[in-house]
Amino acid sequence: MGGPSNEHAVSLNSGRMVMKNLNKDKYHTEDIVIERNGEWPFKPEFLRGKVDLAFIAMHGVYGEDGTIQDVLDSLKIPYTGSRALPSALAMNKFLTLEHLRRAGVNVPQTLLFSKSDWLKNSFSVLKSINTHIIYPLIVKPNRSGSSVGVQIVQTLKELPAVLARSLNSVRDLIIEPYIRGRELTCAVLDHGVSRTAYALPPTEIVPVSHEFFNYDAKYDPTGSLEITPARLPEPWLRELKRIAIKTHNAIGCRGISRTDMILGDDGKIYVLEINTIPGLTENSLLPKAARTVGVSFSELLDRIINAGFLSSHSQG
Repeated sequence: MGGPSNEHAVSLNSGRMVMKNLNKDKYHTEDIVIERNGEWPFKPEFLRGKVDLAFIAMHGVYGEDGTIQDVLDSLKIPYTGSRALPSALAMNKFLTLEHLRRAGVNVPQTLLFSKSDWLKNSFSVLKSINTHIIYPLIVKPNRSGSSVGVQIVQTLKELPAVLARSLNSVRDLIIEPYIRGRELTCAVLDHGVSRTAYALPPTEIVPVSHEFFNYDAKYDPTGSLEITPARLPEPWLRELKRIAIKTHNAIGCRGISRTDMILGDDGKIYVLEINTIPGLTENSLLPKAARTVGVSFSELLDRIINAGFLSSHSQG
């Protein structure tokens, strides 16, 4: 848990909830807190041959982008969740959407710009955005989670300041049209091997104090209504599950994922992103969705762990 990302605190909350809910009769557990500067409490090599499985409860950079997975692979330690390459792909929102587009999944029109693009020719960046994306639009970091740094821009007048401010703290941004509609998410579990994915009931998210499901709405218990199953007819619920499973498989996820979507006012479902290590805090969507089908937090963790063992075995 922990790590050098802007989701450090969320990761600590996830890790503590995992520790609290693991079945003490089944598992002997130790927590490993990686500091904000990336420092371990000991050299990772110390774990070689001493650990049956690493439960990764790290979000964002280092934990969810394939870095920690590479470290554990080098030590031949099985772990929960997706392997290194699918993790790295899913962490890059732009590449994920391009990959899903080629796989036949409906995604928003998306532009990618780097800090160097902006510094070299800001006029060209603004011209491209105004040519291809209609207002209002969404500006978000390309490699971040928990909706950190996501902003809605209503007019061209606001855009330059938002881009300049955002690119002070991240190296690249994606720009998308703001899709009006119903925000939805759907978690997928599998047994650690291909063609075993199954979806939990989709959740509808209704922000209460914010315009959309941003960081504050996610982690403030009163920030949004989270309704599981979503208030949609059964055919729509089946379609959301189908899309979430297709997205999970297209990215090559293992064990667990959560796909965020919008049912637009135009009647189309758009996939926005996929999370390979969904939050496991007290307010997180995944454990809430599991509870609606009678799966306790402890049993959910058992399923994630079992998939980690099977995934490791299937990979040799």
